[in-house]
Amino acid sequence: MEKHTLADELLQGCALNAVDAARLVLEMQDALGRRAKRRGKASLMQLLRRVIRAGVDTVNQQEHTVTLAKAAWASVEARAGSLRPVTLRDLRYYVRRLLRVDGAEHLLLRAMRAEDCRRILLGAFPGNKCGYVKARSILHSIFAYGIRREWCDSNPVSRIEVPRIREATIEPLTLEEVSRLRAAARNTDMELSLNLMLYCGIRPAEVARLRVDDICWHEKQVIIRPTTSKTGGGRVVPLRGCTRIHYRHRIIPDNWHRRWKALRLQAGFSRWVPDTCRHTFATYHAAHFRNLPALQLEMGHHDLTLLRSRYMRPASAETARQFWAAVKE
Repeated sequence: MEKHTLADELLQGCALNAVDAARLVLEMQDALGRRAKRRGKASLMQLLRRVIRAGVDTVNQQEHTVTLAKAAWASVEARAGSLRPVTLRDLRYYVRRLLRVDGAEHLLLRAMRAEDCRRILLGAFPGNKCGYVKARSILHSIFAYGIRREWCDSNPVSRIEVPRIREATIEPLTLEEVSRLRAAARNTDMELSLNLMLYCGIRPAEVARLRVDDICWHEKQVIIRPTTSKTGGGRVVPLRGCTRIHYRHRIIPDNWHRRWKALRLQAGFSRWVPDTCRHTFATYHAAHFRNLPALQLEMGHHDLTLLRSRYMRPASAETARQFWAAVKE
């Protein structure tokens, strides 16, 4: 009776009584099986204390988590130093769209399941497959960061299927359209930029990031450095169509993207498909030079698959000859 009273006193302030505590000890002993049998009091106490400490550590680890909002912005901050400003801006835009879905920002990372992630993606980008795929990749990276921080143990986004996106056909510019662009750029600070896109196949964003010393006039080549390249891999591209550009126009102007849009409007293009110049370059290069390995290197592709499936459109040899005749290639 006295032991029972002492046990009750020790358990004061606890929701359990002596009988509940005894049941828990017996449950632990049964769960331990042979490890708990034939032990003396001191040895059994030590074993049960180890079980309790291990259990507490496990529970603490399982409950150690943060909200999706905190994990998302922490992952953005962790990557900010290695991203270009425009890439960082896009990343923040996608994170805001994801967190704007009702209830998303307050969800606990460790408790989230694939269905929660799918609901957020569909809510953030309804009917937009490209946005959905990009957002899925970003949400996947948030969970990957959470695993490294021990905020969660698995990545539920991995169980969400990636919808197949059919790439839209991008037609190359006609000779008349090329002529309009060249006329609008002639004797302006955008003449060099246009030639680099049309006759060197350099991406618009890469042209905008070029430095003066990236263009080697005496060697007739352009160096696309890893920090300039879209894919992070450097390459060297033959310099074409630029020798007749006046020295004062051999520059990459400030506010490049605004200047490029203004040039297109001046040339009569009210609508513009991104990478049209690059597709034009690839199409006429393949039709005229008939050297796909060289084209692959100039485009900066790992293999010929993307060239064949997306960039190259049928073009006559005569049309390609006239395209390159403008730069005496």
